[in-house]
Amino acid sequence: MAENFDVVVIGAGPAGYVAAIRAAQLKQKVAIVDKQWLGGVCLNVGCIPSKSLLKNAEVAHTLRERGREFGFSMDNLKLDYGVAVKRSRQNSDRLTKGVGFLMKKNNIPVFMGDAKFKSKDTVLVTDKDGKATELKAKNIIVATGASAATPAAWKVDGEKVVTYWEAILQDKLPKSVVVIGSGAIGVEFATIWNSYGVEVTIVEMLPRIVPLEDEEVSKELEKEFKKRGIKAMVGHKVESVEATKGGVKVVVSADGKQTTLEADQALVAIGFRPNSKGLGLEEVGVKISERGFVEINEKMQTNVAGIWAIGDVTGKLMLAHVGSAMGIICAENIAGAETTTLDYEMMPRATYCQPQVASFGLTEAQAKERGYSIKIGRFPFQPNGKALGMGDYAGFVKLIIDEKYGEILGAHMIGPEVTELLPELTLAHMMELTPHEIARNVHAHPTLSEAIMEAAHGADGSPIHL
Repeated sequence: MAENFDVVVIGAGPAGYVAAIRAAQLKQKVAIVDKQWLGGVCLNVGCIPSKSLLKNAEVAHTLRERGREFGFSMDNLKLDYGVAVKRSRQNSDRLTKGVGFLMKKNNIPVFMGDAKFKSKDTVLVTDKDGKATELKAKNIIVATGASAATPAAWKVDGEKVVTYWEAILQDKLPKSVVVIGSGAIGVEFATIWNSYGVEVTIVEMLPRIVPLEDEEVSKELEKEFKKRGIKAMVGHKVESVEATKGGVKVVVSADGKQTTLEADQALVAIGFRPNSKGLGLEEVGVKISERGFVEINEKMQTNVAGIWAIGDVTGKLMLAHVGSAMGIICAENIAGAETTTLDYEMMPRATYCQPQVASFGLTEAQAKERGYSIKIGRFPFQPNGKALGMGDYAGFVKLIIDEKYGEILGAHMIGPEVTELLPELTLAHMMELTPHEIARNVHAHPTLSEAIMEAAHGADGSPIHL
């Protein structure tokens, strides 16, 4: 006999568990299903443990490369990467347990197992022992996320050829790595490994690293990576990846010329594919795109009444915070509560390499392509007192402004803790503030945020400290 609910959520990652909590807050009877763990990829093998490793990497880099600058002197420095991984797992476990607590607090039963639609209002959950449970609901939310995309010819063995999953769990460092792809995952692992002395080569098919960012940001990051000894081979296509007796062999090509790279390990970080297969979505009539993404409208509804989808499985913008925002909006639409819609182009984007990268909205090139007459507000971190005190002053703040109305069309930052500076700008955009108003807002001194104020002044041609 089926258990009855108002809402059943399939997938307990940042999109799914947030949707479940918001639905419960809105007096819905909610259940959540996941085949593996609470917290999804993000909390278990993604954003959370990687940020722990990046902090360890920052300390390691300071001790290894900048000790003299800060007055440190150590003759026999020993860096235990295994301890860094252990700390990352502890932080991950703490947060996943926190999600379990939140489920109990909000009276949301958790069903662990594989979920499949039996009909448009019924889900069959089969646990690891083969026991099946039917969950019936007026509304079912699909939040099953995405998995690393790897070409079939590249045999991922989890040891020599790895994805982010194996890379984040391994407690021993390779001596050399080829990183295939220079998106967030690629440049973050490049930062971690390089900080511990690993020889890192990034291969990117497009003409620049972090290719979705503003062109100036890409150039600045490549320059800083070069200073650290990270090699970037842009405009190179990977022809083959092969595990060898001693490691890996990666053949790349550019301008008709092939180059063979050899290393201990290769990280495949070229993108993600949606986890939409095997759920029975097509059988109940849900429309799926050619690439496998679940198609939705601005309310997170699929084409089938009562079936909704959120997060990475929709392919809208594969970021945890965007999935969470989608989950809240979805739950509010289900309950008939006041809500909003999302402009995915204006969502914040954060990359935690060193230096950090943060952005939202249009790049300079995109704004020009769309016919905007623009002004640029720019300010480097080098004159910023807080950045100098931190010893971390590479990079800049860049604002893209519509000259006619003063609207902030986008912001692009590279430098110290810029991921923490981004919310001021996304909030300003949401509240339709102009650079003039940002510039007139008094920023505490000395802070990194003063660079935003100065860039806003710069949009009017009057930065104070430049």
